[in-house]
Amino acid sequence: MRHPIALSVVLLFAVGCRQPVQVATSGCLQTNSAIQVSPSADHTAAAVTATPLPGQSHFCQGKIALIDVDGLLLNRNMTGFNSMGENPVALFHEKIEAAAADPDVRAVVLRINSPGGGVTASDIMRRDLEDFKTRKRVPVVAFLMDVGAGGAYYLATAADAIVAQPTTITGGIGVILNLYNLQDTMAQFNVVGVPIKVGENIDLGSPVKAMTPKSRALLQHVADEFFTRFRQAVVASRPLAAPPPPEIFDGRIFAAGEAMTLKLVDSIGYLDDAVTLARGLAHVDHRAGLVMFRRANDRTLSPYDITPNIPLQHALMPISLPGLDRSQLPTFLYLWQPDPLLEKTGGN
Repeated sequence: MRHPIALSVVLLFAVGCRQPVQVATSGCLQTNSAIQVSPSADHTAAAVTATPLPGQSHFCQGKIALIDVDGLLLNRNMTGFNSMGENPVALFHEKIEAAAADPDVRAVVLRINSPGGGVTASDIMRRDLEDFKTRKRVPVVAFLMDVGAGGAYYLATAADAIVAQPTTITGGIGVILNLYNLQDTMAQFNVVGVPIKVGENIDLGSPVKAMTPKSRALLQHVADEFFTRFRQAVVASRPLAAPPPPEIFDGRIFAAGEAMTLKLVDSIGYLDDAVTLARGLAHVDHRAGLVMFRRANDRTLSPYDITPNIPLQHALMPISLPGLDRSQLPTFLYLWQPDPLLEKTGGN
């Protein structure tokens, strides 16, 4: 009969070279490397992985998943040298699915730093988060950093709790569609639009002609419908006063203190406070380690890093005029947009 120790040694050499051995100490999973959770839907891209933060090596009570949402939320790929070129909507879906597939995830901290984005993009992401909560049944805490406004706040309202940093800008509950009249500008270059069309309103909002009152009314009707959807989501998700103060829904932004007074957020704190809250809601303690769900080739190394996703060539163009960049963002937006040129940026 073979000696059990000798057999163990043989097995160790047989499998030890193929993958690192995970050491269990007092019932805790100990690891210092990235843990792949779900393969990427795009086989040409690196997979989304659960990467432990520095100092987070023990997971006696599971994991707290950190999922970051940054920049302008649009359902399109970003392009350009030195950018990740990611579609923010698709990447968010991959991260959520990776967290859902990991049986050790006990709670999620949704780290948001975004002024919002497209109505449809924001709505898809919020729906994905709601679906995740229904399937996974773990608490989700939204943490707002510099900005969590417009569609980013719309996304945050699907969480179980919202924590704002003391200097967070939030709110921006409204809808905007950026349109410009370039008719006179084009005339200076002897350019005249001559569309061939069937359907009086098929070029509704075209910049090559002045907008008529009827055209404005039609577009306003669409914006009103999207705004109603936003308002209903906030009223249903947040413990607002009855009736809620009208200033909440006029598109203005709020500092963290006023947002808390209006009950747009639940508390004010920092990322570690949001993580502590998530642990409390999940009934786990500090032994539930914090992991980031990001691509294995993501160059960010801390929970505050933002993945580069803005095309570099935009910075090489010194002149940019509102309206001439209109093709970058032909959509209704849930977006706090103090600068019309914000449409040239992107996020992840």
